[in-house]
Amino acid sequence: MPSSSTFNVVDTTIADIHAAYQDGSLTARQLVQMYLDRIEAYDKNGPQINSVISINPSALDDADRLDKALADGGMVGPLHGIPLLMKDQADVDGMPTTMGSVLFKDHNPGRDCTIATKLKDAGAIFIGKATLGEMGAGDSHGSLYGSTRNVYDLERTAGGSSGGSGAAVSANFATVCIGQEGFASIRRPSIWNGVAGMRPTAGLVSRHGVYAGWPMINGSLGPMSRTVADMAKTLDCMVGYDAADPVTARGVGKAPESYADLLDKDALKGKRVGIMRTPMGHRTEPDSEDFAKITALFDRAVGELADAGAIIVDPVEIPGMNDLLDKRARNNTEENQSFEDYAAGGANTPFKTRAEIMASPLFQETAHGVRTRWKNEDTSKEFGEYLHARDMLMTRFLATMADHNLDAIVHKAVEHQPTLIKDGINPPHIDQWGAPHINTFLIFVPSVVVPAGFTTDNLPGGITFLGRPYDDANMINFAYAYEQATHHRKIPDCAP
Repeated sequence: MPSSSTFNVVDTTIADIHAAYQDGSLTARQLVQMYLDRIEAYDKNGPQINSVISINPSALDDADRLDKALADGGMVGPLHGIPLLMKDQADVDGMPTTMGSVLFKDHNPGRDCTIATKLKDAGAIFIGKATLGEMGAGDSHGSLYGSTRNVYDLERTAGGSSGGSGAAVSANFATVCIGQEGFASIRRPSIWNGVAGMRPTAGLVSRHGVYAGWPMINGSLGPMSRTVADMAKTLDCMVGYDAADPVTARGVGKAPESYADLLDKDALKGKRVGIMRTPMGHRTEPDSEDFAKITALFDRAVGELADAGAIIVDPVEIPGMNDLLDKRARNNTEENQSFEDYAAGGANTPFKTRAEIMASPLFQETAHGVRTRWKNEDTSKEFGEYLHARDMLMTRFLATMADHNLDAIVHKAVEHQPTLIKDGINPPHIDQWGAPHINTFLIFVPSVVVPAGFTTDNLPGGITFLGRPYDDANMINFAYAYEQATHHRKIPDCAP
């Protein structure tokens, strides 16, 4: 077996890995073992980042199978031998789906979600599951595992709900991680852990076999990675129509043949970028010193966009934006049906309905955010007002882009710095602080986040590229151009 002693796994890319496979200096088994060793050293021990909730017992066998395929004829797909971690609310055969909760501790659904199948067909290896905000709610605290630590300050939260995915990919526990976002659950933990991430436009990526899927439509699965190129390559293997998730019918014909093939480091040159400065994050505090530190970072980023060739339109405003965002509401009927469909699709589901979950004594052991959110029953009138507000905000958003002839809107990825774990699990129960959610309010628009450096507290911040419906390719390309012009990614000291 060739020696992998010369291969540096830290901040490696899909391209680096494939080059090493091709020249015989690395095998998939060796790479998987490197990631497993790092998880043991830095996630379970050492700084105890606590971002990986379970390990795939078949990961090394899967690697051996792919190594044999390469020796027998070549790579099986564009993600051949690429180790991934999946947020633990999506089913991967042979592994539990726990939602980070004691409620689902022994839940082994015995199936692949659609995206797990697609990624496996592309050659990816699932090495484990990542932690999350329990039941997909809020920052990454869960009754089954505790709290996930931020890789740049271990006393702070990794964010959520895809906090495990953000921390794990930043700490180099996998090449790419998969997150899921229904509020700001990919974008915020990506930026708070210094990586790129995106919530694709709803309808591009199937959520079949994923908790909180159809008939709910605000959530999307998306890639989280250390480079925008790896994000694009992963997304290429995720998009497509799936009859089991009808919202994907909206995405038919809306994706290019390859997002990755369109990447251009000069993509920002001559593009009109509107700067949205209106505070809009969840429970944001615009007059605070913390908010000011993010603003200073954001101001630098706007200058860097101009340096990269963008034509800056600063500021732009969407009339009545926050009044409309305040109308956000949930459809309890859809949410109940979504869970029942998910539970019926797999094996060993301990509960058939959400009502059964809330009636269980174990429900009282769940994280504060779960109990608070699940007991909030919006009325049909409130949901109707939200639908009207959503339609109105989409029109005003598109009109703002048209009035200024914009190619994208840029806003702060998160309006505050990462919060302390102790303040999240105890009163005042700070959660999702400063998280913008305009994209998941509108649903059918893409958002891509990319690191923009560090504040004076040495904590990460970033920017969001927000675009028109299904303009995911341009948002990815603009993020790539900004990344290539700035190179703000920084390897966390806690996992060298």
